[in-house]
Amino acid sequence: MSSDVTVAILGAGGRMGAAIVRILAETPGARLTAAVERAGSPRLGQDAGTVAGIAATGVVIRDALPAAGVAAVWIDFSSPDSTAATAAVAVERGAALMVGTTGVAEAGRHALAEAGQRIAVVFAPNTSVGVTALLRLVADAARLLGPGYDLEIVETHHRHKRDAPSGTALRLGQALAEATGRTLEKDGRFTRHGDVGPRTATEIGLQTLRGGDVVGDHTVFFLGDGERIEITHRASSRDTFARGAVRAALWLKDRRPGLYDMRDVLGLKG
Repeated sequence: MSSDVTVAILGAGGRMGAAIVRILAETPGARLTAAVERAGSPRLGQDAGTVAGIAATGVVIRDALPAAGVAAVWIDFSSPDSTAATAAVAVERGAALMVGTTGVAEAGRHALAEAGQRIAVVFAPNTSVGVTALLRLVADAARLLGPGYDLEIVETHHRHKRDAPSGTALRLGQALAEATGRTLEKDGRFTRHGDVGPRTATEIGLQTLRGGDVVGDHTVFFLGDGERIEITHRASSRDTFARGAVRAALWLKDRRPGLYDMRDVLGLKG
């Protein structure tokens, strides 16, 4: 047990946090040593395993980040508003950091990049192994098909999701932009309403649907004259993301400082 990777889960009382607690409990070589929730959460004081619907773990959910040495890796699925502060404390306490929170603003992204100079950080708004493969597939398709195809992304999530487009949709847009020599800031088209005129040749459309209990669907369209290609990923369980997050956490053990993503974890860079 002494060789296990010790892990803290931030956002342990949420749906993703609970899924990670469950997956971590069945993962050899990993051990939960801290669980964190926001101040005022009704989950405070409860056992993280009980909250997740499994046997008690002996780890009580608290509202303070772990002290130095309690956990070698922190998995953060809490709030994007706290990302910058969490990154700073992780550096101070010498913990590697896996951030799967979506909707992280520029300040949070900058903080993660700064933290990556001192500790190992994986930032992945989608920790699914399948989505990581999807990023490679759509980039390769965009390069092969060339400029004669219009690029569109449609994403669907449950009614409770707050950020739009999803972090995964944005990352897919970035992958398409990089593969075709564009930028999402300039060429991304996030809304269409009224007389918007003809579609431009360079725009990358990102459309958002919200409803029901959809865990996460993403489809990339390559629309040409006389044909179209659709590449879709559908997640049916949060366990998909939880397994990827735990895999990334184990990968971080003894990793050199740097800002990484799931492509690094899976060896798909380059």
